[in-house]
Amino acid sequence: MACPGTFSDEPLSPAGRLFLQQKTDVVIHCIARTKNPIDVDGAKATIMSSPMGQHPRFCSLLVRDENGFEHWRKTRLDVDRHVIVVKNRVNEDEEDDEVAVNRYVADLSVSSPLSTDKPLWEVHLLTAHKHVVFRIHHSLGDGISLMSMLMASCRKVSDPDALPMMVPEKTTEKRRDSPWLLGSMWGFLKMAWLTLVFVLEFLLRSLFVSDRKTAVSGGDGVELWPRKLATAKFLLDDMKEVKKAIPDTTINDVLFGIVSCGLSRYLDHRTPNALHEGLRMTGVAMVNLRAKPGLQEISKLMKDNSETRWGNRFGYASLINYKLLCNTTFTISNLIGPLEDITLSGNPISSIKVSTSSLPQALTMHMVSYAGKAEMQILVAKDIIPDPEFLAKCFEDALLEMKVAAKEADKA
Repeated sequence: MACPGTFSDEPLSPAGRLFLQQKTDVVIHCIARTKNPIDVDGAKATIMSSPMGQHPRFCSLLVRDENGFEHWRKTRLDVDRHVIVVKNRVNEDEEDDEVAVNRYVADLSVSSPLSTDKPLWEVHLLTAHKHVVFRIHHSLGDGISLMSMLMASCRKVSDPDALPMMVPEKTTEKRRDSPWLLGSMWGFLKMAWLTLVFVLEFLLRSLFVSDRKTAVSGGDGVELWPRKLATAKFLLDDMKEVKKAIPDTTINDVLFGIVSCGLSRYLDHRTPNALHEGLRMTGVAMVNLRAKPGLQEISKLMKDNSETRWGNRFGYASLINYKLLCNTTFTISNLIGPLEDITLSGNPISSIKVSTSSLPQALTMHMVSYAGKAEMQILVAKDIIPDPEFLAKCFEDALLEMKVAAKEADKA
């Protein structure tokens, strides 16, 4: 099938080139668990008729010109080359489907780069486990773009003809506690000062300052080490209860509290009495730079003049990317998923999880919410962090402890 649109080459964006560098060749893995057996032919038909099968990025080859610059070139899409059907169980010794699939994806995270002789994506149908694994190169788009595309391919369980509900836009009222001019000047000065501070800190962190080594530290070359993958599971209501107990707090704030407390628990278990006052562990967090936060309708993402355009749009510097990752301890992201139960190709989805291929850090964490739940994929270098399942429990216990503290504070 030929993809729609013109056939002139299109150059890659700077962020797209970043994710194609040898040491940061990043592939996004999205795992969807279905409630019913997978219809292979139906899945292929859905892919071809969905935005994925029609999107220019997903119908283009990565090519390099005589000067070494990368471009996207439209090509004819052969869905059979992109859909990999795995009929047998991926691990005969493991009865738990989630654990077996996590092992499968952990192996893909290191050993299986996407082939450049076809568009940079694959869909693995693990029929024995009722799991679908989307493998999409990060140069094709960021988490907001790709999750919005997935939502455009899905339907509500409650209404098979309706698209999943997007996050409602928030309305804010303008503050009237200070004159307009004075408030604008103060806002500008504050922005300029904070920008200067953050830029200096970023440069120092990237070039000179690194986290002190701990039991979870990675470093140069660790992106090639074997991986393990575990899942931490949370209830959004628990996170919202903690959020409500602390003024001016977001779900992201609660997540960072969980990570801080959970890592402290884990490090104290691995190296008792090694934690000390002032120990600093730095994480890299992707920040969406679109004017409108959250998921968007894919039609808006595809408009050339849209404030929410398709692509990779987050705060990051590409020239010193790898050095920054080597000097920090972990990468973390949090993505809002569907607000209610959805179907994909008519098959109800019970969970959605996301991870990426390996980085020089020994620990990466990616959380996605879905229908009142949130699951965080914890990808680790197994020779450094051999027990990610225990680390996941540390995170889960941290939220429960924070929830108890929030309830006690509410009673006080």
